[in-house]
Amino acid sequence: MTHESTSLFIGGRWVAPSSGEVNTVIRAATEEPLGTTPLGGAEDIDRAVHAARSTTWSQVPAGERADIMEAFAKAIEARTDELARLVSAENGMPIKTSMPANVLFPTAVLRYYAALAPQTPWEEDRFGPGGVTRVLREPVGVVGAIVPWNYPQILAMMKIAPALAAGCTLVLKPALETALDANILAEAAIEAGLPAGVLNIVPGGMEAGQALVAHQGVDKIAFTGSTTAGRAIAASCGERLRPVTLELGGKSAAIILDDADIAATAAALADVSFPNNGMTCFSCTRVLAPAHRYAETLDAITEMASSLRVGDPLDPATDIGPLVSARHRERVERYISLGREEGARLTVGGDRPAHLDRGWYLQPTVFGDVDNGMTIAQEEIFGPVVCVIPYENEEHAVALANDSSYGLAGTVWTSDPQRGAAVANRIDTGTIGVNGYRMDITSPYGGNKASGLGRELGPEGLDAYVQMKSVYLPA
Repeated sequence: MTHESTSLFIGGRWVAPSSGEVNTVIRAATEEPLGTTPLGGAEDIDRAVHAARSTTWSQVPAGERADIMEAFAKAIEARTDELARLVSAENGMPIKTSMPANVLFPTAVLRYYAALAPQTPWEEDRFGPGGVTRVLREPVGVVGAIVPWNYPQILAMMKIAPALAAGCTLVLKPALETALDANILAEAAIEAGLPAGVLNIVPGGMEAGQALVAHQGVDKIAFTGSTTAGRAIAASCGERLRPVTLELGGKSAAIILDDADIAATAAALADVSFPNNGMTCFSCTRVLAPAHRYAETLDAITEMASSLRVGDPLDPATDIGPLVSARHRERVERYISLGREEGARLTVGGDRPAHLDRGWYLQPTVFGDVDNGMTIAQEEIFGPVVCVIPYENEEHAVALANDSSYGLAGTVWTSDPQRGAAVANRIDTGTIGVNGYRMDITSPYGGNKASGLGRELGPEGLDAYVQMKSVYLPA
């Protein structure tokens, strides 16, 4: 089945694109065409921004906004199987991951902010020494939301939901590799009765992204993607004094303390170090192991990686599907070659699976004897590649974990959760888990250092789409 789209979703309608350029989405598991969408450009972005500025969504009472958001969530749920399967076909995400990541989590986020909207004090009076000040929370305006291909639905909804709750409107630019599933989101928005122009969707490449970031009618940018692209967006927003939220790359550490159950920890790391075929910004791809238990740990992680089933992402038994594109697989393979050249020891993987001659597959890969200064331990690989690094004591483990330009996530593994929490508190990162890792929709998510600016999720995620006004009233 192919998915063909000839129109863009702008102003609540399907409209003809400004040019005849076409984007072809390729099925990651077979390397065959999956469908086509128009390739949006600067003119399309301009139309979408003007549509977003023409609405009265900010004047809709918060309770009514919440009702429409609830209807939006129901419309997405009605497309559960279609959405989950389509994203898996687009980017290779195992279907057992795609169902929660592309339907359950996004709708939970949408409902969370729908509930938060009428609870938020949009106006409050504060009584100071000079009299009364009325503090207003106002929507920031038009949001340019740019999302990557690895988790297209949830990363889009982490921007859409709080923006809608705040009364903002959006222009969403999905990645070209996963542009098809964005059309399903548009269909759900229409069914839910989202007013025309509140959500506009323009798939495009670099030209469209640059046009959105630079557009004078955009009041805020929300971006998830690479640190390199994030720096360029931050520079552009800084020049324009425009607020920006950036969720960028990571090279997170899993610290295995000396009292941990190594076998249980290794099994749990399958979901923490290899989620979505390793194409996950919060993956713990640096595993720090106590030196006196290093061989035991390396063997356990190697055995775990060896047990992961590589295959068709639509098969519920698959643990590791294909990477998103040929170019991306080649990038990951270059890092594997570099790891070998730097002297790291490959204990499993490193090659393409012999039994799969189509699709951009790569075996789960583990490197031992890794020094934290090696390139493969410092740069984000964004594939199924894990480095196991020895440490001498707890102080050394903390130092190694913090010896990174990134600071997005991390985990600590121990038989003593209080000790684990104490170690977690010392890691320079935006999020970290003890004996596991889970994103919590009620709590802020984001990174320190080169992993980003600002936070998403939780009430803090709503604050990112609000600007404050103080009205000084007469005594």
